[in-house]
Amino acid sequence: MKVAVHRLRPDVDLPEFQTPGSVGFDLAAAEDISIEAGTIALVPTGLVIETPKGFALILASRSSAPKKFGITPPHGIGVIDQDYCGGEDEIKVLVRNFTKEPVTLKKGQRIAQGIFMKIEQAQFIESDLSERESRG
Repeated sequence: MKVAVHRLRPDVDLPEFQTPGSVGFDLAAAEDISIEAGTIALVPTGLVIETPKGFALILASRSSAPKKFGITPPHGIGVIDQDYCGGEDEIKVLVRNFTKEPVTLKKGQRIAQGIFMKIEQAQFIESDLSERESRG
């Protein structure tokens, strides 16, 4: 699968899988950023990624980010829709500093991973549930 990527800054690296068996590709901070203790911040990646039709881009923490930096996504994951790929739709990673000290991320530090997940949009139809048994 080929995925179009636009660099908003010429000095950011394109995403890449670190090993042949990697499920996710790494995303890095595009600039130095300081995150105050106990706060949430958006970390720019400097990239617009055109998620292929029929897929969602899932952003997840790198497994080492909580221990290494003291950051984690505040809701666990981020979901990037297929249509979030306009010229200024930069991928930004939402992170929470859960430490008691400011955390400084340096440009180029890998802080998250992206995973393309096949999706299908549902067509919702109204149903009379009174005739169905509970599945719970």
